[in-house]
Amino acid sequence: MQGRAQPIAIDEDEVKRPQQAIDLQTVPRPVAAMTRLYETSVDFGWHSHRRGQLLQSVEGFMTARTLDASFIVPSGHGLLIAPNLPHAVTSHGRVRMQSLYIEPATDPVLGWDPVRVIPTSPLLSATVSALLEEPVLYDEDGRGGHLVALILQEITRAKEGPFALPMPQDKRLQKLCMDLSDKPSIDLDIDSWSDMLGMSRRTMTRKFRTQTGMSFAEWRRRLRIAHVMRRRAEGARLEEAAVDVGYRSVSALRNALREVLP
Repeated sequence: MQGRAQPIAIDEDEVKRPQQAIDLQTVPRPVAAMTRLYETSVDFGWHSHRRGQLLQSVEGFMTARTLDASFIVPSGHGLLIAPNLPHAVTSHGRVRMQSLYIEPATDPVLGWDPVRVIPTSPLLSATVSALLEEPVLYDEDGRGGHLVALILQEITRAKEGPFALPMPQDKRLQKLCMDLSDKPSIDLDIDSWSDMLGMSRRTMTRKFRTQTGMSFAEWRRRLRIAHVMRRRAEGARLEEAAVDVGYRSVSALRNALREVLP
């Protein structure tokens, strides 16, 4: 069940730290951090931040959307979001997250485009946790400043994970993607889809790859895995999740998971 964001389990050190993202947009430091814990699913709605953001899932599972794509953010990963970019985030089940709000012009300069999911290495996660122990106005020439420098280096070197679902620009292909997002268990082959869309198979597959950067089969596989991960986070058994997204067996689902997940 989704509802208003109600963080819990805040210790005394965390109380001293601003509890709203808006309060961290003007902190006179290049990076500001916060952490939250949500026991139930929360839809945060559409919003944006003046600063860029690294939204990390420390525990649990999140999904996010921009106008051009959707993303899954499993535990051990983070979503790198450009400054001032409208986005919507939903946490599924119990989620512990950490957010970094980063001045757009940092050194090293981060590549904000495209929005992407990156793995949060053990070093990056540990360094963010250490920064959260520092005052909001940490000493830029001391421990806090050294931690921030390491955090930025780790973000810069992180490789993009296979967790984005770009949206094609073609209106017919957009409807196809939206129909599948609403009901991922629909099991038609490419010839059937292309007939429904009034395209040849060749035109459909070419346009889809050109506009999304991946084949239709890969896109659909990622979509199904995203739904499985969401259902699992909400408490569904693996067998139930497999059926929900159209896999005929758990072994078929596990094969797909191995193809998508690193």
